[in-house]
Amino acid sequence: MPLLRLDKVSLAFGHHALLDQVDFEIRRGERVCLVGRNGEGKSSLMRVITGEVVADDGERWLRPGMRIAHLAQEVAADIDDTVFDVVAGGLPELGQLLADYHHAVDALAQDASESNTHRVAELQHEIEVANGWQIEQRIESVLSRLGLDGAVSMHELSGGWRRRAMLARALVCEPDILLLDEPTNHLDIEAITWLEDFMVDFPGALMFISHDRAFVRRLATRIIELDRGQLTSWPGTYDDYVRRKTEQLEVEARHHAQFDKKLSQEEAWIRQGIKARRTRNEGRVRALQALREQRGQRRDRVGKARMQMQDGDESGQLVFEAKDVSIAFDDKPVINHLSTTIMRGDRVGIVGPNGAGKSTLIKLLLDQLKPDSGRIRRGTRVQTAYFDQQREQLDPEKSVMDNLTGGGQTVTINGKSRHVSGYLRDFLFPPERLQSPVSTLSGGERNRLLLARIFAQPANLLVLDEPTNDLDVETLELLEELLMDYDGTLILVSHDRAFLDNVVTSTLVFEGEGRVGEYVGGYSDWLRHVQKNARLTAKRSPKPEPAAAPKALPAAKKPTTDKPRKLSYSEQRELDALPAKIEALEAEQSQLQERASDAAFYQQEQDRIAETLARLEAVTRELETCYRRWEALEA
Repeated sequence: MPLLRLDKVSLAFGHHALLDQVDFEIRRGERVCLVGRNGEGKSSLMRVITGEVVADDGERWLRPGMRIAHLAQEVAADIDDTVFDVVAGGLPELGQLLADYHHAVDALAQDASESNTHRVAELQHEIEVANGWQIEQRIESVLSRLGLDGAVSMHELSGGWRRRAMLARALVCEPDILLLDEPTNHLDIEAITWLEDFMVDFPGALMFISHDRAFVRRLATRIIELDRGQLTSWPGTYDDYVRRKTEQLEVEARHHAQFDKKLSQEEAWIRQGIKARRTRNEGRVRALQALREQRGQRRDRVGKARMQMQDGDESGQLVFEAKDVSIAFDDKPVINHLSTTIMRGDRVGIVGPNGAGKSTLIKLLLDQLKPDSGRIRRGTRVQTAYFDQQREQLDPEKSVMDNLTGGGQTVTINGKSRHVSGYLRDFLFPPERLQSPVSTLSGGERNRLLLARIFAQPANLLVLDEPTNDLDVETLELLEELLMDYDGTLILVSHDRAFLDNVVTSTLVFEGEGRVGEYVGGYSDWLRHVQKNARLTAKRSPKPEPAAAPKALPAAKKPTTDKPRKLSYSEQRELDALPAKIEALEAEQSQLQERASDAAFYQQEQDRIAETLARLEAVTRELETCYRRWEALEA
């Protein structure tokens, strides 16, 4: 039985319907990912589900007693309340009572007046009557699970920790349905991985919007797509959805082409004048009118973004060379003895926790900061275009057009002058949006505008600090293609693991205490390297000798049987191949275990369940055999 159901729900803000008689239901244990382009109405659909927005038509049904919690896309930065107050706000009445009690206790600690004492006693009584101490334990438990300090003020937290606090607020009411709108925005990779693990074990129903494809692949048991007011369900994985959606769009394009061809033929017939009137079939005329009405009601997909980058002059072969560079703030090392070289054409990713020093590294390279020690040599003829994470280059009071051109009507791209309207249309800005102030734009629109701005600058070095936030997946993939074909040098800061894997050729990783490691490949290549080294270290670490171990015999008297036998050629080849084989088996075992732990796994046909479990058992046995063989050959 579903927890929530929408029947023939419609909602419109303007000319086109965001929701056009959509049907939807969600059941306990499902993890549903809502996808669609920016502006399609995904966040509006979530507000309809919570009841915050009342639909124009249709019915919203919620099973009695069900609780819904919603983590919105934007988290306010100017909240002065403590983390405890914000989390307790997820329980409106009792939460406020507990927050008042905490403030009263703090006031009593500072001033033991009779009025303060009376206020604490009064609140204590109200909490006891409402059984509120149990609720306080729940709040403290959620704070502990999410690693939050309830006494800290919200405005002191980074964007990632504020988002974690708002997630705690959503979880404290123990919701049956949890709605998350872009939950990975401003989170570092460690926090995203933590969130994935946390959500896998969530007992209720989960519905989320995300552009992070690795996050979607890990969590989603079903994809639903909002496209031109219609909601379509795609059971299966995200990759299944991408494949089947591509096939559906191809079929749709063929049908539209056939329809348009027929309409064109009928329009040509009706315009033949007197000759046609002599033989005119009134039924055919009515059919043409119906075709016209059908074409008028058809909503075509908004065209794809067509980003184009302004080419700069070729830089020198060397772009940056850092030698033994260190910098610290308040005696805390941020970058410690870093040496690296970035050459023309390199695509370098920078990865690390929030606050580790990624932006500091960029400022050092761009000569906006000076190192405490070491030196940085910069190449010749370097033209830089910089995308800053906070979008500070955009003036929120100026219009979209003025932010791009500074008041002009044209931009020059690769020697060709283009009107700003046509150029911005490539970034999905319709003409009516050109005079809108930037303050009215969504997060995704601001990102696209900043990309349009920096791509209009001649540059041979692109420095992009979190360019993927708020972009829909389609625009994200187009940006990937553009960067992969870019001939200049790229420095990319991102927490999007799939984006890093697809774009960069090497990765600088902040590994703690100011250490920055350099690795070939993207995020997954670095992760495999770390995991492989950890396994090899664990396997090859010597076992501790017994406390009373006998002394070794002198060399002349040592038995020949104790001397290790030299491996044969085939045994050495087998030993060399075992780590890769074990790694592949562990990856398959992890996938099978994840599949078997999915809520919908046991709803399949019995044959498929048995086949998966049998394969999991076989892989586990084979892994044990490989481990034993590895230990024998190593010995």
